Amino acid sequence: MSEHEHFMAAALGEARLALADGEFPVGCVMVAEGQILARGRRHNSVEGCRNEIDHAEILTLRSLLAEQPTLDPATITVYTTLEPCLMCYSTMLLSGIRSFVWAYEDVMGGGANLPLYMLNTLYAQMRVHLLDRVLRAESLQLFQQFFQTGTYWQDSLLARYTLAQLLEAPKT
Repeated sequence: MSEHEHFMAAALGEARLALADGEFPVGCVMVAEGQILARGRRHNSVEGCRNEIDHAEILTLRSLLAEQPTLDPATITVYTTLEPCLMCYSTMLLSGIRSFVWAYEDVMGGGANLPLYMLNTLYAQMRVHLLDRVLRAESLQLFQQFFQTGTYWQDSLLARYTLAQLLEAPKT
C-alpha cells in the first residue's frame, strides 16, 4: 500500500463513520511529515439539521487550526474521499494548503479544476499539487450506498453519475 493509499484509507474510515450516521460519506485527514494531524467527516447533511458549512474539510481544518495554530500550512497534504467543493478548496488555499489528494471526482461541485491562473493575482500565483482517484473504487462504493438510501443531493448530477456507474459495473 502506497503512502497516499494509507492516508486515503484513513479518510475512508472517517467517511464510513459519516455514512453509518446517515451523513454524506465524506471523510478527510490532514497530514504533515507522515503523520495524521487532524481528521474529520461530514456533519449535518441529514434532514432537519442540514447546512452547507459542516463539510469534512472545513471541520478538519478548524480542528487542525485550533490544535496547532503555528503549523506551517504549506506542509499539509489534505486527503479527502470526494474532490473538495469550491468552498472547501478555496478556504484551504487561502489558509496556505497547497497539496490535495482525493478519491472520487465531484462532477457536480468539485473545485479542484478551478483555473487558478485565470483568476486575480492572489490565486493566479498559487502553485498546487493535485492527485485524484486514490482508492476511487472504495469511495465510489460508499457514495453508491449513500445515494441508494440517503436524501441529501438525491436527484443531483452527482447522484445520477454515481448510480449510473453502479448500473455499468460488470456483474460477477
